Amino acid sequence: MTLLHWNPNLSIGIAEVDREHREFVDLVNRLHAELGPARTGPTAAAFVRRVQADVAAHFAHEEQAMRERGYEALAEHRASHVHLLEELGDALRELDAGLPLNDERFARWLSAWLADHFQLHDARFQRYPAR
Repeated sequence: MTLLHWNPNLSIGIAEVDREHREFVDLVNRLHAELGPARTGPTAAAFVRRVQADVAAHFAHEEQAMRERGYEALAEHRASHVHLLEELGDALRELDAGLPLNDERFARWLSAWLADHFQLHDARFQRYPAR
């Protein structure tokens, strides 16, 4: 099962950011395939932790680029990043409490967040030229 689907509508027009977004979608799908039937315990938690770590690294890179370009909505954008990282933390706490990872719910939630974030927040950033 492919968890996330890339489509051209997710592109924001900044080649490096689009590449990272596409790599993230590919990573989530690869890690999900490696997860196999394990939906609880350490294997599922490792999946979410890896997603969380990759997202945090991408966000740091993206926020640095925004600072360099003088992006005026950086605080709002960063708040969106913090929200996703908090949600992933909540998913980890659920797994640590013995609750299973619900693939469909996780995929719907993450897909919706990514589409919204890429198309609204990241697309605004596209209008800020490199200095």
